[in-house]
Amino acid sequence: MAIIIKNTNYNGEVLERLFTLAVLGCQIVDKGLICVIPNVTKKLSIPRLKTGKMLQKSKEMPDDRDSKGGWNYSEHVLEPKEFMAFTTFNPNTLYNIWRPYQPTGPLVFTELPPNVQSQLLDALSKQVQFELGGHYINGVYGDDDDHLFNGILYRMEQDGDVKRISTAETTMIGKLYALKAAVPETIKEHPNLRYLMSLEDWEQYDQELTEREHKNSDETQLNRKMFKGVKIETLAGWPSGLIIATLCAPDESGNLFAGVNLPSDEDVIQIDKLTNAGERYFFKMKLEIDTNIAFGEEVIVLDTRAQKQFPVTNKTLSIDPVNCEFTADGGAETVEVNASGDYHIVGKTPKGYSVKDLGGRLAIVAEPNRGTSDVTGTVTLALDTDESKTATLTLTTTKVGG
Repeated sequence: MAIIIKNTNYNGEVLERLFTLAVLGCQIVDKGLICVIPNVTKKLSIPRLKTGKMLQKSKEMPDDRDSKGGWNYSEHVLEPKEFMAFTTFNPNTLYNIWRPYQPTGPLVFTELPPNVQSQLLDALSKQVQFELGGHYINGVYGDDDDHLFNGILYRMEQDGDVKRISTAETTMIGKLYALKAAVPETIKEHPNLRYLMSLEDWEQYDQELTEREHKNSDETQLNRKMFKGVKIETLAGWPSGLIIATLCAPDESGNLFAGVNLPSDEDVIQIDKLTNAGERYFFKMKLEIDTNIAFGEEVIVLDTRAQKQFPVTNKTLSIDPVNCEFTADGGAETVEVNASGDYHIVGKTPKGYSVKDLGGRLAIVAEPNRGTSDVTGTVTLALDTDESKTATLTLTTTKVGG
């Protein structure tokens, strides 16, 4: 890449300031919608803790079998990928055109003036910030220069707990009502709840509000970027037809996270001669970035595009086998769990058994049965995002001689 001069009409004085094309910044960071965690040199875990219902009737001597709710700990990972911005140019291009930058000493000792460096670096930084904004949203890690790291939409797509909805509504107002109805009660009034959409979708919503009978706004003014008290955020590079509701904040109280090596990476730019004997200079910037979400349950997606990235899928939960039978001496068995998202054990563990969730497997231990009848019980699993989706495991420990 090089600085290219064309259509110049230089015939006298030229302004000392270089004018550069306006570009947007990294809006998802600039607007404080994502928590950026610095100094992640290799890998960082986002710890997640989920608990179930714990309240129950009082017991004089409760034991481990009376435990309810459970503590489900898991992690999402931020693993920044390394990439760079790099371009070269010949400053003689500037010397020949702009009088203030023409060298006064011997040509072999000419240097790029500091004020020119500053203006060129500012233009480079703006472009890098704009490109990063697109990758933060739509990025997918791959082998070429267009796939640098995984963006938040990819992370949401891969998370089975993300709530995907559909609607027959065609107006933005109707779509937002459908999205609002699907927001979980736990975050519906959270101050960090935001609706994320493209500028095109926002302009359609703004026009609908202006045209509503008896409620039209002044056509010279924009409507407030809100829907039923929840702030709407528009982002450059966000796909039109995709609206997402989630918690957004520049700290850990939000649901979107990014890991970077240094928080000032975008401002640390190396500029120097490409070779000692040559006239060309280079700009170089190294970065390391990754993104992720904390909880898929706190992401509600309405995708109305023709080619849907978030099609509505059936949530599933099953176990294999569904029956475990033990001899009177007890024993241990392992049960496989197939779930479309995170799940939990409902209620208490049946007497005579212990159940441990190993993440995709249940480890069942049966105590010896010294009684005169079989010991039986059931273990029920439910999806975190839809407790109507359940799977039940039947346990039996036969009596002595049974």
